[in-house]
Formats: sequence, structure tokens, C-alpha cells
Amino acid sequence: MLIRAGEPVAVPTETVYGLAADATDSNAVAAIYSAKGRPSFNPLIVHVADRAMAERLADFSAVAGVLADRFWPGPLTLVLPVRSDSGLSPLVTAGLPTVALRLPAHPAMRALIRESGCPLAAPSANRSGSISPTCAEHVLASLGGKIRMILDEGPTSEGLESTIAAPEADRVRLLRPGPVTAAMLEQATGLPVMMTNDGKIEAPGQLESHYAPSKPVRLNALRADKDEYLIGFGLMPCHINLSQEADMREAAAHLFAALHVADASAAARIAVAPIPTEGIGAAINDRLRRAAA
Repeated sequence: MLIRAGEPVAVPTETVYGLAADATDSNAVAAIYSAKGRPSFNPLIVHVADRAMAERLADFSAVAGVLADRFWPGPLTLVLPVRSDSGLSPLVTAGLPTVALRLPAHPAMRALIRESGCPLAAPSANRSGSISPTCAEHVLASLGGKIRMILDEGPTSEGLESTIAAPEADRVRLLRPGPVTAAMLEQATGLPVMMTNDGKIEAPGQLESHYAPSKPVRLNALRADKDEYLIGFGLMPCHINLSQEADMREAAAHLFAALHVADASAAARIAVAPIPTEGIGAAINDRLRRAAA
């Protein structure tokens, strides 16, 4: 099995396709960084098969336990104090005292973790900083020749990377918006949810320029200039539409695929229609802002 041999494998989760390797093996984790061309100061999410595996890796506070009970398995990553006896490679935490953990809902990823018998570090399966992959073809286009295996289970259902949250005693810090919204976190815990961005890299997806196509991106565009490929939302003239019905979940699921199509088009630049910021719209706009940076 490639994972046991220390090689990374591309595998779908419900969010995006991940590039998975043994999180306890520094050589295997280094192979992820190498395939992606990823900066080593950027930590990786560690995926677990069950709650017991997660509790062997990190210390769970009462608030963390509430969030895990409510949203696992699913698209929520928790940043928690790493246990001294976790056995995780220090490359996974990028030297931080915390680890980002997620229990994914996708059966293919869960089966791979159980079969390999170890937690799997798995950032998105694409070149670092470029558009995240939501189907096997995206992985092949970005990492073809760099990895030996892609588990093709069709398009992902959520289409956006997981929400990342750092639970504290009196608040929850939202490090990256995603499918689990701030309102959902607040409802589950009864605590205020604060979006924090003080320039420190505590979790994946916090780099200012990220999820980026090779072409310039213009946001909040109501029409395309002549050299632009327009990604629309709602009823409007455009080249590709995230959701004609203005359905936010549909838009989130289609976002990265639309960026891939636009990037492959003959147009010199990409324009994106305004997307409302409520609910999962916060996550969509977060990805678009970094794509345009």
C-alpha cells in the first residue's frame, strides 16, 4: 500500500480532494510538501477515523468536545493543543503547539485512514496556492507526474475546504470560514465566534494569496470586459454560472470547478459576480478574496 510505503495518495473528502500521507512519518509528510511545492511554515490538517484517534493526538476541552459531538464527522477542523505523546511529525504542526484535526464524512477517506492504521495529513491535492481540486481531473491537471495514485470518487459534495475553528473557554476563534458557518458554531456552543486574522499562520488557508488561478481575478463584476471570462451568480449574462437560482450551497459546490474552467479558457482575465456574504457566502468570499490577491 502506497501510504504504508510513505507515499502520498490523492483521495476525495466531502470538501475537496486531499493529498494524504502518514501524519506520523516525517518523510511521508515531506513528500506532500514536495509534491505541492508548499511552504513548510503552513501547517497541515490531520484527518482521523474516529474520536478516539483524535483524542490520542490532542487535548479536548469541554468546548472542543461540544463542537466535535455536533459537527463530526463533517467539514469542521478543530485547532487544539497537540499532545506531547501524539507521535505526529513536527512537519504537520509547522512547529506550533497546536494541531488541526478533522473527522471527515467521506467514506473513501475514512476507509483509507482505517486501512492505513494511522492519522493522515491531507492538504488539498493541488499545487500550493493554486485552485483547490473538486474532482480527480483537477488533481491530474495540477499534480500529474508528481503522485502515483488518485482515488476517483467523482465530484466532492461541499466544494469548499472545511471551516477551521480554535475553541477557547469563553469564545471560538474562526480561523477559516467554510461550510460550518459562524452562526452554526455560536448556536452549538453558546459562545461568541470571533474571526481572527492577526497575521500569524495558525492553520491552513490563511496565506493572503491562496486558491489562485494563473490569471488576474476581478471581483464584484456585473458584466465582463472584452478580455474577461465572467463567473456569474443568479440570473445574469455570463460564461458560467455558480447558481442560476442564487442558491449559496450550490454556488459553494461549483466555485472551484468554475475557476478551473475560467483559468483554462482563452480569456486573459477572470471576473466574478458579487456573492452575498451571509451564511456560507462568507467562505465563498474569503476564497475569492485570496484568489484575487
